[in-house]
Amino acid sequence: MRLTVEFFAGLRERAGCEELALEGLPEPLDVDALKLELEKRMPELGALVHVTGVIGTEYVPGDYALTDGERLALLPPVSGGAVCDKELSEGVFVLSASALDVEAARELVEHPSCGAVVVFAGNVRDQNRGEEVVRLEYEALERMAGPEMGRIFADVRDEFGGGPERALRMYCEHRLGAVEVGEPSVVIAVASPHRAAAFDAARALIDRLKERLPVWKKELYSDGHQWIGEGS
Repeated sequence: MRLTVEFFAGLRERAGCEELALEGLPEPLDVDALKLELEKRMPELGALVHVTGVIGTEYVPGDYALTDGERLALLPPVSGGAVCDKELSEGVFVLSASALDVEAARELVEHPSCGAVVVFAGNVRDQNRGEEVVRLEYEALERMAGPEMGRIFADVRDEFGGGPERALRMYCEHRLGAVEVGEPSVVIAVASPHRAAAFDAARALIDRLKERLPVWKKELYSDGHQWIGEGS
């Protein structure tokens, strides 16, 4: 199989090129498998777990089946490239079309200065409002979601952070597109020197995200669907 891969921002810098023609790829191949193949061929790219794929102008999930001759764009997270300590102290937010890695989120916020790490994962359940849920589908006003989550992070820092004893390292990742039953649709990870600040900040982040973030979900049932308003 032959594919053309486009790189952007920090990925472009690490790849040393804007696009790359790949040949001799195994078949069948989906986006997640391609990312693993790229990690092997180009270790300078680093881990690609939080990189999302785009075909044309549409996000595609990790299990999207690629075809010979296709052109795939790889987009780094909104935080841009590797996440640094300063970014985590301010809060890092990612909208992802690929499956969420809860363990990777935990590892991202961990730090020798932090004795507490709190991770919340919101998984899709199979029942709601008396209906059997088949899957959820999420969409967002993407140009607003990042700035609004930045304001949420700032509010939480002001309320629960401050000083070395209550320093916060915060990460939030939310799915877009289809999410199957049992899969996480949102993950929040917070680290702090002591547990009270970490617990309080994590709870505040998920509660305020649900109230304020312009992300909507549609519940799909075997005989129909329903939009469930804003948030997760």
